[in-house]
Amino acid sequence: MKKFIYLILSFIFTTTAYASDVEHTINTFKKSPQVAKFFKNSYGYAVFPTIGKGGVGLGGAYGEGTVFKQGKKTGTSTMTQVSFGLQLGGQAFSEIIFFKDKATYYAFTKGNFEFSAQASAVAINVGANAQTSTTGTSAGASASSDKNKQKGFYQNGMATFTYTKGGLMYEAALGGQKFSFTPIKK
Repeated sequence: MKKFIYLILSFIFTTTAYASDVEHTINTFKKSPQVAKFFKNSYGYAVFPTIGKGGVGLGGAYGEGTVFKQGKKTGTSTMTQVSFGLQLGGQAFSEIIFFKDKATYYAFTKGNFEFSAQASAVAINVGANAQTSTTGTSAGASASSDKNKQKGFYQNGMATFTYTKGGLMYEAALGGQKFSFTPIKK
């Protein structure tokens, strides 16, 4: 089972955060009215151009991203997730996490960070998994970002948005996201 999941993640969802991928992802999120205001008002953000997710009973996800503080790149981050429960398929999505203030940014960048059980994300397009928590609940999404009436908000100093890139995943599983941070060497 573990080998099958590894194959799904490694062959289907290879993720490398090239600068052009990061810029393209940021521009995609900026087009959403729900997200655009967060770029103006947040202290910083982490952007993951592609997170690959797959599973058959036991699942996992992985993505690499870039972290910004007040518009300047400060380092890189990885996201890993392990989940278990009723799940089948594979999916690729982009994710962005905004940090409301300096304290939240430093909490994320000081080492390994995990989303709490109450953390959730707003999906800005159809089909996105709108939940990034261990509670197993999720929010819905409309067919396009301009018709999506979900509002993003800061929860514990962070606001998270996802954008589905492709794939199909049925999931009623428990899992949480864990992040690591590597600062740029000066």
